[in-house]
Amino acid sequence: MTTTFKFSRRTAIASLGALAAIGPGAVLAQGAATRPISVRLGYQKSSTLIAVLKVQGTLEKQLAPLNATLSWHEFTSGLPLLEALNLDNLDISADVADTVPVFAQAAGADLTFLAQEAPSPAAQAIVVREDSPIKTVADLKGKKIGFAKAAGVHYLLIAALDKAGLSFRDIEPAYLTPADGRAAFEKGAIDAWVVWDPFLSAAQRQSKVRVLADGAGIASYQRYYLARSKFAKARPDVLRVVYAELEKTGKWVKQNPKEAAALLSPVWGLDAATIEQANNRRSYAVRPVVAEGLGEQQRIADAFFSEKLLPRKINALDVALFKPGA
Repeated sequence: MTTTFKFSRRTAIASLGALAAIGPGAVLAQGAATRPISVRLGYQKSSTLIAVLKVQGTLEKQLAPLNATLSWHEFTSGLPLLEALNLDNLDISADVADTVPVFAQAAGADLTFLAQEAPSPAAQAIVVREDSPIKTVADLKGKKIGFAKAAGVHYLLIAALDKAGLSFRDIEPAYLTPADGRAAFEKGAIDAWVVWDPFLSAAQRQSKVRVLADGAGIASYQRYYLARSKFAKARPDVLRVVYAELEKTGKWVKQNPKEAAALLSPVWGLDAATIEQANNRRSYAVRPVVAEGLGEQQRIADAFFSEKLLPRKINALDVALFKPGA
């Protein structure tokens, strides 16, 4: 059966008036929200809040009313994750260390900062074997040090060396994923290892290690969630849902440490006690990214450029910032 709708001139004018009052942006957003969409989300094994949401299936449920489905894509480190985001192979990135967006910016990536986790300086550290003759950061001169390139630990190492009167050129870098780094560390193939939680806690609990320095006073270690700018402009409704769930999940993890550790244990393949220790050192306080809070991003960028690790100097403020309450 076909139904024919007849509009009088008065009805048409009233309808146009209503649309004008709502505004064109709202009309477009409503239309976009009704179109089916598959949201591609990239994450790392250490992406705690995203891991919790994945296990619980929370994001899928919250995105369903927006006609949005979710696909999950795991990466071994943050730099290839953001490269995939920039190449339009992903729409949203789970948390990456504060250093990673700097490299993406230098490569000309058009990304939007979705959210930021408040500082967790103790959640990454430089470690040596317990019987190592290395006693201070200054003793790292000429030594081979393993760490993941462009990760937060990369900047921690640079900042720690600088504080000890050394430069990055005074050490021999070995760019290794956390898994490869631990294997090299335990075999004695590297003299020191710079790593973040939960890998740091696992090493502390399962191997004989000693912490030379963590980020206290030199590297605050803030983690960032990002999105492709094109996606952020097209589907702010999706980003609002993701932001809200991250914020809630961060509070839940801190308020329920044992439950969170038990939930993550089979996912990470680590015992709950190790995960609880790691989570105690992370803030998980999700908040909006504001221009005033990007000062350390500029210091990170300047440090990498000074060590000739970035191809060009960048302005850390030259980024798009998502406003969850807008």
